[in-house]
Amino acid sequence: MKFLLWLLGLFALAVALTLAAHNPGYMLLVYPPYRMEMSLSLFVVALLVLFVLGHLALRLLFAALNLPAYVRQFRTERTQAKGRSAMMEALGAFFEGRYAAAEKAAVRAMELGENSGINPILAARAAHELREFDKRDTYLEAAKGKTIGEATMRLMATTKFNLDQHLPQSALDSLKALRESGVKGHVGALHLELKAQQQAGNWNAVLDVVNQLEKRDAIDATVATQMRQQAWLEKVRAQDQDAKALQAVWKSIPGEFKQRSKIAAAAAHAFIQLGDCRNAQQILTDSLNAQWDSDLVTLYGDCLAGDVVGQIDQAERWLKQHTDDAGLLLALGKLCLHQGLWGKAQSYLEASISVAPSRAAYTRLGQLAEKLQKPEEAFKYYQQAMELVKAD
Repeated sequence: MKFLLWLLGLFALAVALTLAAHNPGYMLLVYPPYRMEMSLSLFVVALLVLFVLGHLALRLLFAALNLPAYVRQFRTERTQAKGRSAMMEALGAFFEGRYAAAEKAAVRAMELGENSGINPILAARAAHELREFDKRDTYLEAAKGKTIGEATMRLMATTKFNLDQHLPQSALDSLKALRESGVKGHVGALHLELKAQQQAGNWNAVLDVVNQLEKRDAIDATVATQMRQQAWLEKVRAQDQDAKALQAVWKSIPGEFKQRSKIAAAAAHAFIQLGDCRNAQQILTDSLNAQWDSDLVTLYGDCLAGDVVGQIDQAERWLKQHTDDAGLLLALGKLCLHQGLWGKAQSYLEASISVAPSRAAYTRLGQLAEKLQKPEEAFKYYQQAMELVKAD
């Protein structure tokens, strides 16, 4: 459309010039004592030429007046372009692992006036990787007062720095400030909070964060299960001085975790330490019936304050299915030794050693030899136990 209008305009101008060329009129300019006469066509052409020259002169004048502003704008744009280039260089160097180069490029970008909040955060993260913590904190201060998105970057970086330095409470304070700024449901922040709660030993909070991540499908199911197992394990270990609290924790553990050998072993050991062998025996029996574990069954021989005869019967039933289990044989040897069944105790302990020699089995044989008034044999067994310790 624009081209068509220009074409029509050119045709109109050509027609006007043709008509003017055949115009017999003339112009008479009189300024006493001067007098000038020219054709009308020439006057029109001269007038057009003067108009064009005047227009060009005015444009040239305005361009000259605006030249300083244009130069300033050009320099500013060139500086901004250099700043963006430096920022991209810093990003590339950081992800390549060249942290010193990344820091220098980010600082150069800031000096060139690139005021994006990415630059001080990037410089801070590079300085942190170089363990230059004073410089890192200075860069973080420079990142304050930015937009919400840039404040989020600063708080996330601060949280990571605190976690790397094992300052979980400071990391949790940063995450609290992040939530108060309006950032909610942030998966990256939840992962950082999970690590902070683990470092702080807040195992109830760990379970809560794992649930949140699982709802968002932001954590692998296997990893989530491992996290929960660790949390319940630590909760059990934390109550090894309080029988009621330990009982409450044990009741709150989901059934799928109660039968896991690590948790069952920790709970049984805690109950044994608190003198509650009945609960310890029940925990071990349930776990071993669900899933056999040679290390776990060894603890079964440490429950010596309950129905030991019943324990021996249960252990001998297990022995029919696990005839060559050194841990089970050791547990039977401990139980029989406690009940004064010297012959059976010696037989089980020697069988355990024949499968897998252990310091505990030699020590129990030494104790048995002492009870049988055989000091030389006792000394020999204790010596063999010490040799195993040295070998370890």
